[in-house]
Amino acid sequence: MGRRRKKGRPVSGWAVVDKPAGLTSTQVVGKLRWAFDAQKAGHAGTLDPLATGILPIAFGEATKTIPFIMDAEKVYRFTARWGEARDTDDAEGAVTATSDVRPTREAILGALPAFTGAISQVPPKFSAVKVDGERAYDLARDGEKPQLAPREVEIYKFALLDQPDPGHAVFEIECSKGTYVRALVRDLAQKLGTFGHVTALRRLAVGPFDESCARGLDNWIELSHIPPASEHLMPIETALDDIPALAVTGKDASRLRHGQAVLARPGLIQVLDGTEFSLGAGADETVFCSCKGDPVAICHLRRGELQPVKVFNLSPEGDPDVDNARPQSGSYQG
Repeated sequence: MGRRRKKGRPVSGWAVVDKPAGLTSTQVVGKLRWAFDAQKAGHAGTLDPLATGILPIAFGEATKTIPFIMDAEKVYRFTARWGEARDTDDAEGAVTATSDVRPTREAILGALPAFTGAISQVPPKFSAVKVDGERAYDLARDGEKPQLAPREVEIYKFALLDQPDPGHAVFEIECSKGTYVRALVRDLAQKLGTFGHVTALRRLAVGPFDESCARGLDNWIELSHIPPASEHLMPIETALDDIPALAVTGKDASRLRHGQAVLARPGLIQVLDGTEFSLGAGADETVFCSCKGDPVAICHLRRGELQPVKVFNLSPEGDPDVDNARPQSGSYQG
């Protein structure tokens, strides 16, 4: 008896959505997966329903590169409202405390250095962090007070952009993964002797994805009906721009696709992007391997061998024994 076919088409690549307010990240993924009739889809970094901006969505084999985007730097622009604490730390929550203090520009600028660099923050109680196997937001909705451990994050840049009125301030940050903007505003307000919460939040960039390559959700849905729809997606390897890229021969590509290590022979491997590193026994790198422009695998270059960690299977039937080249990088035309 033959293997059961997966529901949907084997579409692979990245769609960068400019997420509208009012939808969860999961809802956006569901809408695009349905529109593209994709077998598999996932997002790289949750945005709250209140938030807008860059939401990278991976289809098919691109989902194997999601961890590289999750680990990437992010850029946010947001508005803080002073004088009110909310239980969700954003405008959707209930008011829990108030203050008449409205910080001056000078006070804000004086406080920002304390929130730049490596900092420790406690995630909001309405967050997806797990506590004893349950999501913190589920516990909070049930009236419990989840005890969340502080975590270290990195704020590379923290800039005050505008103060439209005494009660509001607009900021932009560049930060590491795991940073909660709501917690940042909550803690900054406390440092300034008041309360605060987020009223607007927009993600401007995630790793290599920014507003220049993003489309609105409705636009993506329209494009999904224009064949070949998958050609509108960005290539799988877009997510791997921070790691060295190597070209391998067809024979070595076949071995890697079957999960077998290959020798890092300089005569058979060439660096594609100008990156220089040793292919000798002492090398220890994570590299992206391709063959004739098609993704092959993410490998560890270790002890003189390329050891496959994640293998890309872009064949029409999901069979690694079928070595079909893509009609266009990052997509498959079904």
